[in-house]
Amino acid sequence: MTIKCIARLRSRRVVQDQLDGSDQEAVGGGCCWANLPQELLREVLLRIEDSESIWPQRKNVVACAGVCRSWRVIVKEIVKVPELSGKLTFPISVKQPGPKDCLLQCFIKRNRSTQTYHLYLGLTNALTDDGKFLLAARKSRRPTCTDYIISIRAEDMSKGSSTYVGKLRSNFLGTKFTVFDGQPPHAGAKMTKSRSSRLVNLKQVSPRVPFGNYPITHISYELNMLGSRGPRKMQCIMDSIPATSIGPGGVAPTQAEFSFSKVDLFPSIPIFHSKSAGMENFLSGPLSGQKDGALVLRNKAPRWHEQLQCWCLNFHGRVTVASVKNFQLVASPENGPAGPEHEKIILQFGKVGKDLFTMDYRYPISAFQAFAICLSSFDTKIACE
Repeated sequence: MTIKCIARLRSRRVVQDQLDGSDQEAVGGGCCWANLPQELLREVLLRIEDSESIWPQRKNVVACAGVCRSWRVIVKEIVKVPELSGKLTFPISVKQPGPKDCLLQCFIKRNRSTQTYHLYLGLTNALTDDGKFLLAARKSRRPTCTDYIISIRAEDMSKGSSTYVGKLRSNFLGTKFTVFDGQPPHAGAKMTKSRSSRLVNLKQVSPRVPFGNYPITHISYELNMLGSRGPRKMQCIMDSIPATSIGPGGVAPTQAEFSFSKVDLFPSIPIFHSKSAGMENFLSGPLSGQKDGALVLRNKAPRWHEQLQCWCLNFHGRVTVASVKNFQLVASPENGPAGPEHEKIILQFGKVGKDLFTMDYRYPISAFQAFAICLSSFDTKIACE
């Protein structure tokens, strides 16, 4: 009987995918599927969750969450966060920490003519698959800085849009960057007041969580005395992630939901608290060290290859083109000896084509944070090259 339920359910979802949100609620609320016994319904949804493990088939799990309220509640319980499942299911997944046991393989496509960057989740081990779209960014030059506006929709990358996720801002030299989240990354986060945050609040759809500019990551590139002959040296202070998150029993903040319309379609995961380490003068001030309790990431030191006469890192086949932009980030042991957790690569980024780059990340950072860090590598660095 359960097999028949799954077969009929899949055929019905094909029709529901073509309906808008209000129609889905109406159809789902009045159909026999909405009135199934909770035990049977949960069994059906569990089998769908287990069988649809990769995209594009995984869109069926998202469709199930949009059928009706009772389905949505169960799907929210079944679908685990990326940290536990290793899967990106709902849009909010791009703001939640990646898996602990492996690197999530993604790639970035650059469009030079439009100054845009698109992030995709890799669907296969091949470097040429179409991928699942995750995030988009648009570069905007200003007299004293450069902004990269990040959105969950490639067609709408404006600060005032409900699809606005956050932004990356550089200083004039392109040596220091700040990543801003569009909503609080954790309880107690402080918002930076700016004209852009006021603009976003004017067009905010849901008043429950304020949109704005919340500094969550600070990136710095050190002066390279060797010029183009030497690799870049970078440091990332993860303001919203405690250094203890990479140790046994450590916890990284996990955002629950986006604060725009249709918010109930996305799963709510408890938000964990962490100590904020604000650095409001980071862009204009001198290079700072680690703030109390904040996780610090540094690029893994490359080795000089005598035969190739260049600096090399082992990307295990994920990077095929030599570039000064290529890097691997690991946790920095700021206050003690290095342990096994400091050897794990948290983020690696590298070139595989003229405008194609791989981006692999893992816990405790999210796809959004990883994407923003990688965007900083694209920006011109007058003092570093």
